[in-house]
Formats: sequence, C-alpha cells, structure tokens
Amino acid sequence: MRTLGLIGGMSWYSTLEYYRVINTAVHEALGGHHSAHLLLESVDFAQVRELQLAEDWAGAGDLLAAAGRRLQGAGADAVLIATNLMHKVAPAVEAALDVPLLHIADAVADVATGAGWGTVGVVGTRWVMAEPFYADRLATHGITTLVPDAATQDEIDRIIFDELAHGHVLDTSRARLAAAAAQLQEQGADAVVLACTELELALTGPGPVPLIESARVHALAAARFALGGPTPPVTPGA
Repeated sequence: MRTLGLIGGMSWYSTLEYYRVINTAVHEALGGHHSAHLLLESVDFAQVRELQLAEDWAGAGDLLAAAGRRLQGAGADAVLIATNLMHKVAPAVEAALDVPLLHIADAVADVATGAGWGTVGVVGTRWVMAEPFYADRLATHGITTLVPDAATQDEIDRIIFDELAHGHVLDTSRARLAAAAAQLQEQGADAVVLACTELELALTGPGPVPLIESARVHALAAARFALGGPTPPVTPGA
C-alpha cells in the first residue's frame, strides 16, 4: 500500500472527514483489519487565516510547501491538501515536491466527466468563486463553471468562516446554501460543486440539485491511489 501525506487543519473539522473517508475506503477494499497508511500534518488554521486575510499567498505557499516537504521526507508517496481554497497555492507546493500532489479539482472533474456533467456551479470561499485558479483547473478537463452573484458569494464566504469553520451549522445557513445551489441549477449547472471542504457539514446529497462533495471525492481519489491506482505526473521543476 502506498503512503499518503495529508496537509490538514484547514479546518480540522473537514480533516476529520478526510481521515474517516480514506480509512473507510481502504478497509472496504481490503477487509480484515486494514486501514490506510497515512501521514498527517495538521497546521494551525489561525496562521493560515492571517495569511489569507493579508493576501500573503507567497507566505501561504511557503507554509504549505514546507509541510509537504516534511510529509515527503517522512515517506509520503503523494501529498494532498485537505482544502479547496489553499489549492490557490498548489503550484508552490507542487514545485517543492518530488512526489505527486493529488489536486482536489482533478478529483472533482473526474466525477463530473464520469456523470456527463459539462457545466457545474461552484460554491465555496470568495477566492474560489471569484478568482480563476479553480475554474481554470476544471477547464483543463473541459468543464465550464458558474458562480453565484457577488452578494451571494459574500454571504457564503461569511457562513464558511464565521460558522462552519468553527463547527457551527445553522438551519438558516443550510437553507441559504441550498437556495444558492438551486439558483445555479436554474442558470444551467448540471451539478453544483461544494468547493469548500466545510460545506459538506451543511449540505449533502442526494437532493433536488446534484452535488459534488469535493472533500469526499478528493479523499476517495487519494484512497484509490493508496491502493495502487494510477500515479499522476509530477510537475516539472520540483
């Protein structure tokens, strides 16, 4: 079995789900007493949040790249970042590694293409919705993205950081998120990506709008790799 290196703690609530999903998938595949061989570096989210608010993405990239190098040095055969937003600095992490980075948007794209969904709505933090790094990665797989209007983006961002990142799930916020997903479906989305790992604390499928649960599909992709699935290429320059 290959060893996975997980950069978590952003937040630790969703990192718990990564650990659970990966180990469950490995156990179901191998049976017996099997579980995943997994290394975890759980960062202090307060430090990451300060870098986000300061728009210090170079500093954030250095922080996560250092975590990735430590995981690689400890024996990880691949690294994954357990958050959508911090894939904004995925190129910096990839460049620091000699092993593959399992990108969350690639896992999302695999699900979308497998289901025949060419257009997806994206809900997540403000940066994920408003900036191109996430949509551009999906576009490399031939997938078009739709996002909510600016006011809805602000409200979703607030729900994520003021509530879900602290483990709070309010019924009013759950309803607001469901309404945002429904609106994206009305605008032409075949499915909606929960492109923040915390959003899966508030919304799950099945429901009237098909959902792609990014943390879950990312964790399952990591489990498949651990079990001997194809090895993605390492980015040149590592």
